[in-house]
Amino acid sequence: MSVLRPLDKLPGLNTATILLVGTEDAVLQQLADSMLKEDCTSELKVHLAKSLPLPSSVNRPRIDLIVFVVNLHSKYSLRNVEESLQHVDATFFLGKVTFLATGAGRESHCSIHRNTVVKLAHTYRSPLLFCDLEIEDFRATVAQRLARMLQICAGHVPGVSALNLLSLLRSSENPSLEDL
Repeated sequence: MSVLRPLDKLPGLNTATILLVGTEDAVLQQLADSMLKEDCTSELKVHLAKSLPLPSSVNRPRIDLIVFVVNLHSKYSLRNVEESLQHVDATFFLGKVTFLATGAGRESHCSIHRNTVVKLAHTYRSPLLFCDLEIEDFRATVAQRLARMLQICAGHVPGVSALNLLSLLRSSENPSLEDL
């Protein structure tokens, strides 16, 4: 079994690489396209994967941030993310993993309760973003946020590390998460 480790590749000069993991190719591609439109000082690279582990034959750069995308309308999407998490080294969870729940805008059609995803993110001590990626304005906002997080995780923002970002995001969490 191949485990994805954050430091198994050398960083690229002024390059930041994000891995989007999810079952919906079209939605991931739209998010990737939105991220690549962002004006950044770093060269952004976006890789898409349906699941982990990544094929061992793939020649890939160092991954600076992994985003697990869960569609709240698909139990398969959640199961896929849960299975993929087994292939991620624990050190990635020191600020280099984010969960993104999509489809929250149409809650009446959800087959996964929001609290299920909140508990998953809490278990892995990782940030969770809610967004409806099918709406262009929301997708653009999330793309902008992810691009900024990616630059921080790649070490391209002076004075801020992935752990700093993680502690900032944690301090803004709802304190009732301990009750989950």
